[in-house]
Amino acid sequence: MSASSVVTFDEFFIGGNWAAPSTTERMEVISPHSEEVVGSVPAGAPEDIDAAVAAARTAMAGEWGRTTPQERAEVLGRLATEYGKRRERIAELQVLEMGCPVSQIRPVMVDPAVAGLEYYARMAETFESEEYRQGPTQQSIVRSKPVGVVGAIIPWNGPTYLSVMKIGPALAAGCAVVLKPAPESPLDSYLMAESAIAAGVPDGVLNIVAAGRETGEHLVTHPDVDKIAFTGSVLAGRRIGELSGARLRPVTLELGGKSAAIILDDADLESTLAGLFVNCFINSGQVCAVDSRVLVSKARVQEFTEAFVEMVRSLPVGDPNDPKTAIGPMVASRQRDRVEGYIKIGVDEGAKIATGGGRPSGLPKGWYVEPTVFTGVAPTMRIAQEEIFGPVISIIPYEDEDDAVAIANSTDYGLAGSIWTSDIDHAITLSSRVETGTIAINGFGCQMVSPFGGVKSSGLGREMGPEGLNAYIELQSVLLPPAQ
Repeated sequence: MSASSVVTFDEFFIGGNWAAPSTTERMEVISPHSEEVVGSVPAGAPEDIDAAVAAARTAMAGEWGRTTPQERAEVLGRLATEYGKRRERIAELQVLEMGCPVSQIRPVMVDPAVAGLEYYARMAETFESEEYRQGPTQQSIVRSKPVGVVGAIIPWNGPTYLSVMKIGPALAAGCAVVLKPAPESPLDSYLMAESAIAAGVPDGVLNIVAAGRETGEHLVTHPDVDKIAFTGSVLAGRRIGELSGARLRPVTLELGGKSAAIILDDADLESTLAGLFVNCFINSGQVCAVDSRVLVSKARVQEFTEAFVEMVRSLPVGDPNDPKTAIGPMVASRQRDRVEGYIKIGVDEGAKIATGGGRPSGLPKGWYVEPTVFTGVAPTMRIAQEEIFGPVISIIPYEDEDDAVAIANSTDYGLAGSIWTSDIDHAITLSSRVETGTIAINGFGCQMVSPFGGVKSSGLGREMGPEGLNAYIELQSVLLPPAQ
């Protein structure tokens, strides 16, 4: 790492060592806050992917491919320890490269990532790779085998946590991984590589090559890759699904969302507002699982809207390094353009801006957008149907619970959502009617012990929990001779 103000890395992590890139091409990392170059890394080319996949294939053919789950648990445990030692620097780099407020980065992304590695280390300790089953006339052994070499592709908006969602279960299953971070946020992945070296992760088990879309597609279509695990946009996910389907290659796709928070009439206003700050504005709204639609009954919509708008106006917008900041910048100028474009669409469609809608004053640099709340939103409007990926919230009134469920289910997405109420049992029953992979009651998001993923256009398959481990397993049945 350079001692200058620009964080510089010059190699890739391939085969357990730092490897020189195949070309002189580089990618600059731009601060979303200052709009200045803050980092520089090599730009991965197809030849670098080839080297990483070859290293992973060698690991699978060698000792790593013959390890027991308990041996893999020890490796993951050491990796978690080393990664945990670097959590402060990881947080610093993520704030630098993606602009997530420092107050959120540790509790939401870095600390859960360390805990995720620890979780899969514990899971590997107790994992049974063979199960005997008794049939009518003979026994069989159902054997769990690693799927093989995994191509893991992650986006820019949470690289620490999202990489662990793939690395943890894949290594626990006995796979080898080629990780491709996004060009916008490659810096923190070098801390994962440093942790792997310090932890003694066997050569080739984890390989990291930052690169752009074209090189990522080379990874997806590589003949020696056995599975793809992708988090990102629906458009890119569909492309990866097509390429993988043509090759009959298993794929896990965690894609976009347009999640709804359903506010029931008995919800406590104060605690609901506190929770919705996280649900609606975590990482400045640049999270696939945020509740970008807030559904409130017509009986309470005026009261709720006034309180919600007051809460949003109180959110400090600015430097993500300031612990008081609640809303940071968009990751790139193109993302700010996208968000501002949707704000215009909302106005053109007839929705009303209750607060926000522009760029915050006093911030001449940085890709900032004011946290924005729309009222008068019809469920069919584009701002209520399409993923914006920014701090833009639509408040939508509903007639009754049936109407609320219908509105929640009315988009092409089905990733996450929430229900806010004082009657937990009722919320549990109601949650079964919402078409979404995850739904929280009086809270947010996901936890490593439970499967996470979406339905409809939000993706295929699940990550996290035991189900996340099973996604990296192939099953083999061994039929024993019939009893004599």
